[in-house]
Amino acid sequence: MLALRLARGSHPLVLLRRLLVAAASAGVGFLLLCALGYASAHPAHSTGAVLRLLWCFVPFAATVQFAVAVARTDPSTRPRSGLSAVGLGPVRLAVLAAVSTAVSCTLGSMVALLFYLHLRGDLSGLPFDGAAAGLLDAGTPLPSAAALVLLALVPVVAATASALALRAEPVATAAPDDSEVLTEPEAPGPAAPPTGLPWGVALTAAGLAVEAYMSRGDVRSLLPLPGRLEATPTGVLVGWTLTAAGLAMAGPGLAYLCGRLLQAARPGAVRLLAGRVLMDESRRIGRPLGVVCAVLAAAVAAYALYGTKAHPLGPLTVLGAVLVLGCTTATLLTSALEARQARAQTARALLRLGAPVSALRAATALRAAALLIVFAPLTWLIAELAALPLTA
Repeated sequence: MLALRLARGSHPLVLLRRLLVAAASAGVGFLLLCALGYASAHPAHSTGAVLRLLWCFVPFAATVQFAVAVARTDPSTRPRSGLSAVGLGPVRLAVLAAVSTAVSCTLGSMVALLFYLHLRGDLSGLPFDGAAAGLLDAGTPLPSAAALVLLALVPVVAATASALALRAEPVATAAPDDSEVLTEPEAPGPAAPPTGLPWGVALTAAGLAVEAYMSRGDVRSLLPLPGRLEATPTGVLVGWTLTAAGLAMAGPGLAYLCGRLLQAARPGAVRLLAGRVLMDESRRIGRPLGVVCAVLAAAVAAYALYGTKAHPLGPLTVLGAVLVLGCTTATLLTSALEARQARAQTARALLRLGAPVSALRAATALRAAALLIVFAPLTWLIAELAALPLTA
């Protein structure tokens, strides 16, 4: 009940983020129901049904990551001195964030179930002249228990991950009151460098090597995508997974190096501020930035493989791709918002000490430019290396 009351009084942008989480949960729930419907209608094709279900876990993971990022930036999860006095300490706030996440994801799962049943004609006849009947295997009974279990996956996993994330690492605290006098700003960048860069590079190289080696497999090792897309070797998908995990692991280290490069060669005040803030935020924005890099690299490689040929994309494949691209991009933007909230006190203190607003904006632009200069060529390079053995 407290979570619902806080949701009613939230800022419109906070409500928008929660609605986006609900929409992503609805998309994943719809894909899971489609996989279940295929399994019910084709009991002899158990392997194909399992593979369709496995494909759904790619947008599933992206949705859970986005839900956790939204929970971390929720104002209701920030520790306040008054809340601790009434029993809402860090543990209760983590539970509150988990409940809010579960409510949003459950709403999306309910919408997915209603939309799926409507398109199948189980509610009020077949809509769109039965255009979706073949795709959704209309006329085949849908196991109720299995459908409820699949629809409960996103709310349960997202709520659990949100609670664990908020308990493991404190979220951005609330800004101090305007009447508080700050004599010295908190110095950004005392932070220890991330240690995952070597492991991330090794994992990325291993993924590219596995993809290059396994792309020579025969047709018996093909893993079909749902929605009429051409089959893809299983080893290639394993290689892409390793590459994505390596880029996510190497992202914080690369962002930290970008901060170090900004401070090289006798930096001025703006470059020094931009570099130290980027070093301090490397862990927060590096991992989602690495995930976005991996997704864009996979998209570029897929276009190089399928874009110039007559390989029609089915609606389920398009839905899954939109979910992955949208959730990873939204996660990056949400993490950037969280970083902005975390350094709000430092920015306010610098302004009180006489720092011009233009200097803070220039530092923000420098950080964005440094990340773009490093991650854009890396994305293109990974995409070219991933597509090379497939198009050769």
